[in-house]
Amino acid sequence: MHKLNNMKKLIRALFLTQVLVSGFYSCKNQEEAKAESTVVEIDRELVVNMEDRGIKIQPTMYGIFFEDINFAADGGLYAEMIKNRSFEFTLPKIGWVEPNSDRHSYNNESGILSVVKYSEEGTNHNFARVEVKNDGGYALINEGFRGMGIKEDAQYDFSVKAAKRSGDIQKIKLQVIDSLDNVLGETSVTPDSDSWKTYESTFTANTSEMKAKVKITFEGEGEIDLDMISLFPQDTWKGRKKGLRKDLVQLLDDMNPGFLRFPGGCIVEGRTLARRYQWKKTVGDIEDREILVNRWNTEFAHRPTPDYYQSFGLGFFEYFQLSEDMGAEPLPILGCGIACQFNTGELVPMDEMGPYVQDALDLIEFANGDTNTAWGQVRADMGHPEPFNMKYIGIGNEQWGPAYIERYKVFEKAIKAKYPEIIIVSGSGPFPEGDYFEYGWKQLKQMNAEIVDEHYYKPPKWFRENADRYDSYDRKGPRVFAGEYAAQTVATASPDNKNNWNAALSEAAFMTGLERNAEVVHLTSYAPLMAHTDGWQWTPDMIWFNNLESFGTPNYQVQKMYATNAGTDLLKITEGGEKIIGKDGLYASAVKDAKTNELIIKVVNTSEAGQNLSISVEGGNTQENVDVLIMAMDDLEAENSFKEPMKISPKESSATIDGGQLNITLPSRSFSIYKVKI
Repeated sequence: MHKLNNMKKLIRALFLTQVLVSGFYSCKNQEEAKAESTVVEIDRELVVNMEDRGIKIQPTMYGIFFEDINFAADGGLYAEMIKNRSFEFTLPKIGWVEPNSDRHSYNNESGILSVVKYSEEGTNHNFARVEVKNDGGYALINEGFRGMGIKEDAQYDFSVKAAKRSGDIQKIKLQVIDSLDNVLGETSVTPDSDSWKTYESTFTANTSEMKAKVKITFEGEGEIDLDMISLFPQDTWKGRKKGLRKDLVQLLDDMNPGFLRFPGGCIVEGRTLARRYQWKKTVGDIEDREILVNRWNTEFAHRPTPDYYQSFGLGFFEYFQLSEDMGAEPLPILGCGIACQFNTGELVPMDEMGPYVQDALDLIEFANGDTNTAWGQVRADMGHPEPFNMKYIGIGNEQWGPAYIERYKVFEKAIKAKYPEIIIVSGSGPFPEGDYFEYGWKQLKQMNAEIVDEHYYKPPKWFRENADRYDSYDRKGPRVFAGEYAAQTVATASPDNKNNWNAALSEAAFMTGLERNAEVVHLTSYAPLMAHTDGWQWTPDMIWFNNLESFGTPNYQVQKMYATNAGTDLLKITEGGEKIIGKDGLYASAVKDAKTNELIIKVVNTSEAGQNLSISVEGGNTQENVDVLIMAMDDLEAENSFKEPMKISPKESSATIDGGQLNITLPSRSFSIYKVKI
C-alpha cells in the first residue's frame, strides 16, 4: 500500500505545493463555487483501493417512493384540472359552486344543479342534472385543486359527457376565469343527442394565472345531464392525452431512478379494509374507475382536507407506464389483509384471505402475462400489449406483529408456487428499532425472506450518528429496502418540519453508509415524494409544487446526486485503515462505474470548518482531470423555494490528480462528488 512518508509531507508543505481547491465558501453573499489554486497543509489522508471486492451496486439502489399524500396525484402529478369531475365525492357538489351574488348576477331563478344517482351498482354512480331556466343566465363554477394553473399560449382540452333531456340547450360554453371574472380562454361544444355522448373541444389561454377557475354556461333553455367534465393541458409528459404533469415528471426522471414504489405508503392499507387501495379499480376506462376518499383527508388535525379524494386517473397502468418511461423497476405494494394499525387495525380472517392473495396473483398477470391471459388482455386493451416485466412485489406497507407474519406467509406461499421468479418485499413495521422491529426481523429472517422494508423518520442527528447502521447486518440474511426515510427537523409528522440544509446534509452523511453496505442494502427511497404548497398534510417532502411551478428541495438535490452517480461496483475508502464514519464530521464512500469507466468518490463534511484532504488512489491508474460537484451552505436552516429554487444545489468545478493523489479542500458543511476516468 502506497503511503507518503513524513519527509515527503514536510517537503510538500515547505515548498508550497499547489492544491486545487474545489468548492465554494458560503459567505454572507453566498458566492458561487470556485475552483482555484491555493496553498494548504493536508489535514487528513484517505485511501481508495481499486481492488474489485465483488460487491455490486444494485441498479435499484436509489429509487422513488410515490404516495398520494399532499395532493400528489389528483391536483399534482395527474394533470386533470377539474375537481370532482364526475360528482362522485361523498358530498357530490364539492368543488362545484352555483354563484348567487350581485357580482355574478346568477341565482336559482336562472337554473339549478341536482345530482342524480344511477344506482348503487357499477362504479360511476352519479351525474349532474342541470335545469337552465333563463337563456344565458345560469352558470357552474369549478374551483379546481386549490385553483387551476393556466399558462399563457398553452392549449387545453375540454371534454364532457352530456345527454339532452328536455328543451333546447344549444351550446355548453366553458370559460377559464380569474378572481375578477376576466376570461383567460374559452371554448364550447354543441350537444346534439338525448343519449350519453362525449363532446370535446380545445382552446388556447391568453394569460397566465395561478388560481384560475372554470365557468360553464349554457345557451338555450331546458334540462341536460352532465358527467365526466374534464380539462387537461395538452403539454403533458410525453404528450399523452389526459396524462401527467410534465414538470413534475421531469423532476423525477432527472433523478434517473432505479425503481418506482407505488401507490404508497399508508394509502395501501386504508383506515378500514373497505377503504383500502384496490388496484383492480384503478385500471380500465377512466370513467369506470371507482373514486375513493383519500385516507389522508382528515388524518391530521393541523391540516384537514375533507375535499381530498382519489379519482384513480393515475392508476396502476399509469404507474407501470411511468416506471417504463423512466427506466425504473416497478415496485407495487399491496395490502395484506390488515387495515392501518395506527387507525383501526381491522383484520381479514385467515379463512377469508383468498381474494386478497388472488389480487396479488392477478396483478403479476396484469404486469407480465401474455395477451391470452385475462389480465394480460386488460393491459393490452389499455394500449400496452407487451409485458411490463415486473420483478418485485411488496406485501403490506408497515404492518407489524404476528397478524402480519401469519398473513405474509400465505401470500409468499401462493406467489412463489406460481411465480417463483418474483422477488417479494416484506416489512419490518413503522419503526427502525423496538419490539415490533425486532420481532418482524426475527420472523422474516427465519423464513429466509428476500427483502425487508425499513422505515425511519428521525432527527438529523440520528442520521449522522447511524451512518454505520448496516455495518453489522448479516451478509447472508435478507436484503434491506430503506423504503421510507427523511430527517425530521422538529418531530415526526410535525407541520413545522423544514426541508433545510441540516436535514439534507445529514441524509447525505447517512447515505454514505447505505452505499458502503451495498451488499446488504439493495433499494432506498426518500419519503414523502411531493407536496402541493396549498394542500399538504405532511412535512418534510422532497419536491414542492403549486399550480404552475415546482422545485426540488436540498433533500432532492442530495438524492439526485447519489442516484445519478450510483456506480456499479463498491470500492473501499479508508483513513488510517478505518472506515470514514463521522470522525470530525467526515463521511465518505467510493464506487466504480464500469459503464462509464469512472471512479466516483462521495465525501460529506458536516463540521463547521473546511477540511484539507489528500486522497490516494491505489490498485489502478486514473487520468488527471477530475469532475467535481459540490453542494455547500454554512446556514443549516437555509431552504430552497419558488423564488430561489436552486439556492442549495450542486455546483460544477474541476480538479486534478497528480501521481495517483487528489488534494482537495472540502468546504464546511458540504457534500462533494469527485469523478475521474480510470
